[in-house]
Amino acid sequence: MRIVAIGDVHAEYGKLWRALRHAGAADEQNMPTPALTSGRLRVVMLGDLVHPKTREAYTRLTGLDPYDHHNPEHLRHAARVQIRALMRIKNFVEHSGGFAVVLRGNHDQAVLDHRFLLGNASGIEHAEFDPERGGIPLPDTLAEWIGGFPKEFVVGGIHFAHVGPAPWLQEYDDMFYHSKEPKQWWFVNPDYMQRSGYRFGVYGHTVMKEGIRVFPEYNFALVDALDLEEYLELLVDADELSWEIVRFARGKPAG
Repeated sequence: MRIVAIGDVHAEYGKLWRALRHAGAADEQNMPTPALTSGRLRVVMLGDLVHPKTREAYTRLTGLDPYDHHNPEHLRHAARVQIRALMRIKNFVEHSGGFAVVLRGNHDQAVLDHRFLLGNASGIEHAEFDPERGGIPLPDTLAEWIGGFPKEFVVGGIHFAHVGPAPWLQEYDDMFYHSKEPKQWWFVNPDYMQRSGYRFGVYGHTVMKEGIRVFPEYNFALVDALDLEEYLELLVDADELSWEIVRFARGKPAG
């Protein structure tokens, strides 16, 4: 079994489609390939489909320079661009035969539940889907789709989740946002993975500024590096598991 794991999307939709095409999961029309629909290949997206990571990324997405998150017109434009992109991803997933899975990240949850106003390091507040702050709500069809994303997925003994292997790391509540653990578990308590009983784990959420990291001594990988044009490829059978970090812009492995 060949599995392609793609880290947090954060509205990098062009890079997402390039990764899917490079992996052989999507064709030039951004539809699933026979390799995917037959199950020879599986795709797992680690979530956070929405909300660009930086002010510059909002500008690239919207064409608005500078992007102003206080301007309702800018918010609505950012929302509409993302809505169109989400509809294309939804269509791809729904035609994949069940072999493309999207996990629910905390940013995905935030567009459904506006209790928490999230932001990024460049000072942008992600309010484009919040009508009370000048944005527009997701269409019902997208809200229902995102609301159905699982928080974790297991195949071949490999555990996939947005944040980490412990169940409480997938609860996007007050404790999640007031705790350092969601960002720090992997170096404070890396043995979570070994205690979980899974064969291997693949997680996002923590930005990998130098690219995907694999921790073979603890049997997990952190893959939030789509913006660096990387995804993780796993080859799995009953006895062996191997992995490769793929730089899809150049078509060469990172290691």
